[in-house]
Amino acid sequence: MVLSVSERTFTQEVLESPIPVLVNFEAPWCGLCRVIHPLLLQFQAQCGEEIKLVGVNADQNFKLSNTYRLKSLPTLLLIENGIIRHRLEGFRGREDLRLALEEIKISYKRNAENPVTLVRG
Repeated sequence: MVLSVSERTFTQEVLESPIPVLVNFEAPWCGLCRVIHPLLLQFQAQCGEEIKLVGVNADQNFKLSNTYRLKSLPTLLLIENGIIRHRLEGFRGREDLRLALEEIKISYKRNAENPVTLVRG
């Protein structure tokens, strides 16, 4: 199941999340949004606790749609520590999205296995 987030809960659930969050901006009328939903659930199951998946109804959360300058639906944003790390939009279908999600998953698994230590001088 995907956690539904609104303008009221976005800061707490996404921007202040201790783990990266994949935000799915969608709308009930969006056919491609429905097509990719099973793929997103599969991604969530594979990532476990490493990446959180949330959904935002773009029609009901107009301020968020404007803030993140949505041009098309669905738009997926991977947000970590309040910063957009990946933006996926304009993909042509399931396979296009699957490859992009696989790339994200691999990069985050690699980072989890080999954490980077920042040293300030």
